[in-house]
Amino acid sequence: MSRLLTMSSLFSKSIAVSLLCWWSVGSLHAALFEDDEARKAILDLRQRVDIMRGDADQARQASTSELAGLGKSLLDLQRQIELLKAEIATLRGSNEQMMRELSEIQRQQKDQLQAVQARFSKLEPVTVQLDGVEFLADQSQTRDFDAALAVFRKGDFVNAQSLFSGFVARYPNSGYVVPALFWLGNAQYAMRSYKEAMGNFRALIAKDPEHLRAPEAVLSVANCQLELKDSKGARKTLTDLVKAYPQSEAAVAAKERLATLK
Repeated sequence: MSRLLTMSSLFSKSIAVSLLCWWSVGSLHAALFEDDEARKAILDLRQRVDIMRGDADQARQASTSELAGLGKSLLDLQRQIELLKAEIATLRGSNEQMMRELSEIQRQQKDQLQAVQARFSKLEPVTVQLDGVEFLADQSQTRDFDAALAVFRKGDFVNAQSLFSGFVARYPNSGYVVPALFWLGNAQYAMRSYKEAMGNFRALIAKDPEHLRAPEAVLSVANCQLELKDSKGARKTLTDLVKAYPQSEAAVAAKERLATLK
């Protein structure tokens, strides 16, 4: 019995030792397991920190590169702006030059147009009223007639004769022809060229017997006849004058002249 109790006690102790060992091993294994987990957690945390640090470095590098690129882009943009400003200034200068040239061309065209208009205006006929007659005449005719008449009024009958003769030859159909024949005859009469003067007075009468100068021309013919000692012819001319133009001043003078011839 005591042996059985001893063996039972030993068996109990053995079991207790076994349980103690198992618990110790389990506790040690648990401790080892917890260390591995902690180590893994630390390694994982370190790895994450490294990754975050690497990402931060990459982000910083990317930001630095982006800033550098942005700075370069800004510099390029600034250069382009400066180039555009220079081009705009050049274009503005060119535009101002073109405007000046255009203004000069327009001024020249205006001057040329005015010159052409003035030239044509000199060629355009103008309305003339002379000796009760209205007619169209080129300005050159007016200029030449006035010049010849001015010479006559100065008493230069030689040049007046030349000018009026040339006028009649140049402008045979002009409205100035009848007055030109009248003054031509008077210039020749003043030079005592009575036959020539008489021929021009008669040409005037034949061309326009109703002209205001016609009665004076008839009287001048009679005067030329008297100067040429043709009293008979002068009497007939004066008589015809009174009959043809009874209301004219020339008819009054003709009557007085006829009275002296009787």
